[in-house]
Amino acid sequence: MDAVRIISDYIRFPSVSTDPAFAEGMAGARGFAAKLLASAGLAVEVVETPLHPIVLGRRTGPGSWPHVVLYGHYDVQPADPLNLWTTPAFEPSVRAGRLYGRGAADNKGPHATAILGLARLLRRRPELPLRLTVLLEGEEEIGSPSFNDFLEKYRGELAGADFVLLSDTGSPSSEQIVVTTGLRGIIGLELRLTGPQMDLHSGLHGGAVYNPIQALAEICASLHSADGRVNIPGFYDGIAPLEQWERDELARFPLTESAYRKFLGVDALYSQAGCTPIEATRFAPTLEFNGIGGGYQGEGGKTVIPSTAFAKITCRLVPGQDAQDIVRKVSAAIEARVPPGVLSSILVRQGNNAYHVCPPRRTGTPPKQNPVLAQAFGLASEAITRNFGRPPLFLREGGSVPIIGDIKAVTGLDSLMIGLFMPDSNLHAPDENIELAVIERGMDTYEDFLEKLAAAGR
Repeated sequence: MDAVRIISDYIRFPSVSTDPAFAEGMAGARGFAAKLLASAGLAVEVVETPLHPIVLGRRTGPGSWPHVVLYGHYDVQPADPLNLWTTPAFEPSVRAGRLYGRGAADNKGPHATAILGLARLLRRRPELPLRLTVLLEGEEEIGSPSFNDFLEKYRGELAGADFVLLSDTGSPSSEQIVVTTGLRGIIGLELRLTGPQMDLHSGLHGGAVYNPIQALAEICASLHSADGRVNIPGFYDGIAPLEQWERDELARFPLTESAYRKFLGVDALYSQAGCTPIEATRFAPTLEFNGIGGGYQGEGGKTVIPSTAFAKITCRLVPGQDAQDIVRKVSAAIEARVPPGVLSSILVRQGNNAYHVCPPRRTGTPPKQNPVLAQAFGLASEAITRNFGRPPLFLREGGSVPIIGDIKAVTGLDSLMIGLFMPDSNLHAPDENIELAVIERGMDTYEDFLEKLAAAGR
């Protein structure tokens, strides 16, 4: 089986879900995924949605067999800026032990690696006592707008499974794999301030009106205190305390602050009271400015007081915070800080809670944890150790995969997340890539893990 060729062929379809101009690429990737599942021996269904259909693959069997839901997404981010790619984004190439192309790491490469490992196992063990539902989504990169309706429609089938298995998370290197135990939640807001009804000549009117850019800068600056914490009343209320075993796992994480600074290309790291920068990226809530604008943006100067200014804000959330509660608190704090003479509007763009799952036999493990999931954590750890050469770390990740929380809320299923992309995989950036060694070891790990899981029974 030529896994690199298969994944390369998958990458060639420009499946950019956010842009209707890529409808043909979306259809091509969807068809490729369906054929990949069928070639593994699964029954395939394409579920229509208002935007991009979901590809389902099923392998049924007796209720005594474990039932795993394998998740992935066939849509990708836009490739822009195109001029920064060494080779074209949708013309995959192999260089220095890596496969380059949009979707190589997020998420075609990782979920294809899992499917190819599964296919190899089923060819060798056609009677394997394991039930499977493979769910490949086409809207993850645009916030999964159709996913909740799908979950409600298929709730009965999915809720009967034991857990969700996916590789849409990261690890520090191909030598140290992470089994992700948590993902931060996220809210997104856009603040728009309006002053005068039109742009004004800054000489004729400067000093008489409150400049919306000045007001915006003052409001944004007020949202953090001098110690780096988010300056919103009640923002930290209800946050669950960090367990000692999680601190111990992070202590084994192979990244120093100096190496982190070098990777980022900065002279110093920003820190907030109560945690180190490396702890903050996984365990702390944040408020970040993702975009800001107002006034003249062209070459040279234009002496105006702009009519409007805006800022795009996201908050990453941790267990114990509620997304809608944080939306209310952040919005109220901003509104209270808008000066007279300026009008404000706040558009809420998204909101999802954090997700956290605790492995077995640790402080915080639920007393009624699904026994197949509990077995799966141990078996996955053993398979990763055998195939990657060292035990995995069990850590939360700073990013957000909102559908994981949605699956938990609707079906009750927890997720086992194996990180197959690395910091230098360039997710969402030019020259996205995946290591060839990760593909091979990942296939071996999935084959090993699923075979042992089937043998363990339900």
